[in-house]
Amino acid sequence: MLIAGWQKISFNDYPEKLTSILFTAGCNMRCPYCHNYRAVLHHLNTATINEEIIFDYLRKRQGKIDAVTISGGEPTIHRELPDFIQKIKTLGYLVKLDTNGTNPKMLQKLIDDKLVDYVAMDIKAPWNKYQETVGSGELTEKIIESKRIILKTNNGLDYEFRTTVVKEQLNCNDIEQMAKEIKGAKRYFLQKFTNNDPLSTEFKKYSCYSEEKMKNLSNDLGKRYIIEECTVRGW
Repeated sequence: MLIAGWQKISFNDYPEKLTSILFTAGCNMRCPYCHNYRAVLHHLNTATINEEIIFDYLRKRQGKIDAVTISGGEPTIHRELPDFIQKIKTLGYLVKLDTNGTNPKMLQKLIDDKLVDYVAMDIKAPWNKYQETVGSGELTEKIIESKRIILKTNNGLDYEFRTTVVKEQLNCNDIEQMAKEIKGAKRYFLQKFTNNDPLSTEFKKYSCYSEEKMKNLSNDLGKRYIIEECTVRGW
């Protein structure tokens, strides 16, 4: 696996679990607000973190760390992802996958083979606004299929959906439309956009809605679309 970054310990990435986060190199999207663009833009022929260093660390932390998060970039663009996760599972760790949902076949395989315990999937815009929001309109059908896979899975998979809210991109009707698409979901997080280091320098002058407006919106949507946990979250 091409690992471009590594956060050895996180207390708030996996609900109620202590996790180590691995950031895979490369992505098939170019979201202008992305805060982890160094992994996204990582050239595949440049240095990455040696797998043996990672697994040596994980072996030594067995019983101390609960889980490993595979984030990115976009992990599912890597064909070796299932084998890589299998090595992690062999050490007894839970595995959380962060994904943009563009590879439903890979997602289905990981779920069917019980290689992931928690999936966090981004919903970046209403389906008809994907192209203008993140420039990936041609991938929308695959993203919709990934959403369906997660919602219909009944094998104990834990999951969340999440949207980064940029006021200049998404209005309240857009956010409601996204919540409607995942009616009955376990979790939906509205993530507050921060403009201190986005991929697009233009977005340094953009912002998020107020904390109060975001909270009121999430509470309303959670009740209206029967979402168990619909809340606001920072980066």
